[in-house]
Amino acid sequence: MRFLVFSLVFVFSISFNSCARRVVVAQPSSVTLVKKLPKHYNVVKVRGKRYYYFNGNHYRKTRNGYLLVRI
Repeated sequence: MRFLVFSLVFVFSISFNSCARRVVVAQPSSVTLVKKLPKHYNVVKVRGKRYYYFNGNHYRKTRNGYLLVRI
């Protein structure tokens, strides 16, 4: 009987302990999204990806508009 109780407690305690760690990625505190780019933007390719350059900033096209990115 003691062995059964000990093994149940052991299995119960191990079930709440996991080797997997939770990975949390910090999201940027502020995101700048532009719905429409100005008329005089330039298209540039950096490492094979297309970016839109205007006024010293690079933008990446998304479904919701253009996202300001740092390159």
